[in-house]
Amino acid sequence: MRRHLSADSDDTVRAAALLQHHRDPRHPMSRAVFDAECRAGDRAAEDFGERATATCCLAPALAARLAASATPALRRALARNPHLAPDLVAVLAADTDHDVRYEVSVRPDLTEEQRAAVPVTVDPDGLRHALPWVVALHDDPAAMRRLAASSHPVVRSSVARARRLPPDVVARLARDEDRVVRLFLAESCDDAPATLLLEVWQWWTGSLSFPGRPRSHPNFPRHGLLRYATDPNPRLRQLALDDPESTAALAERLRYDPDPEVRLRAATDPRLSAASAVQLLDDAHERVRRAARGHPALPGPALAALLRNTGTAQDAARHPALPVDVMRRMLVEIRGGHPIGPAERA
Repeated sequence: MRRHLSADSDDTVRAAALLQHHRDPRHPMSRAVFDAECRAGDRAAEDFGERATATCCLAPALAARLAASATPALRRALARNPHLAPDLVAVLAADTDHDVRYEVSVRPDLTEEQRAAVPVTVDPDGLRHALPWVVALHDDPAAMRRLAASSHPVVRSSVARARRLPPDVVARLARDEDRVVRLFLAESCDDAPATLLLEVWQWWTGSLSFPGRPRSHPNFPRHGLLRYATDPNPRLRQLALDDPESTAALAERLRYDPDPEVRLRAATDPRLSAASAVQLLDDAHERVRRAARGHPALPGPALAALLRNTGTAQDAARHPALPVDVMRRMLVEIRGGHPIGPAERA
């Protein structure tokens, strides 16, 4: 069946069948097949060439030619190829293109000595993803110990994405010199220590992939936070309100804080007085004003004014204290005066 599809008249079907067929080491792709599919020169042909170079078992002559290719994209693809012979891996490890050398440096078949010898630079502030082959080893304590000691920060940060890790691995990664390693540990690992979580909190405001972390982490400190009420770092100052021994007076004081992030935290504190919540409706920062619009102590007249304002009505309509009869009247107005049916009224 696959051989039949490899000769299909549809280019997409034929390409997919060829790629699958030549991933089998028993059927290495020849130069003739590669050239026949890539000779068109269009984007589909280029895409086939890169996919074949990265995933297929290649005939030695073809692999050698690709390793010497003038196209960096093909050399980068070849550096990812799991079937690549060691001699060509060594050739690409000395490639003039940094991205080619990087792809070599994160190959799973390298020893750590070989990995350390590949000259690459990893941007400490660049976007980073966990390596799939490291993720596949997350449940192997011995592998995690070995890889946590890697010289490559991307390998170590991939270890840090494990949900559970041995205590010695956690301790090592928690003091890693690369802050992305520490960040990944704080976001992903249930064993991350409180000291690390507090350290990361001071410079990381959170991500869409791991909302709430590190503050929502089970090991995040909950007590002894009052000592930060006057700390110069606003990220720490706001934590004082999370301490069980904090007071309404502290919430009232922090609503005047010069930092908008601290005022934002105060605006969500249920102990804040109604007058203070109203005052924060006029804060200089939109995020603080929006938080104040949802404060449970917001009085009726202020809530009504927000509902009449087209710029704030949507936030006010979500307020938990909004009376049911007001909600029904709003629905009637939205429907152009049509009454609410029995199911809706229920």
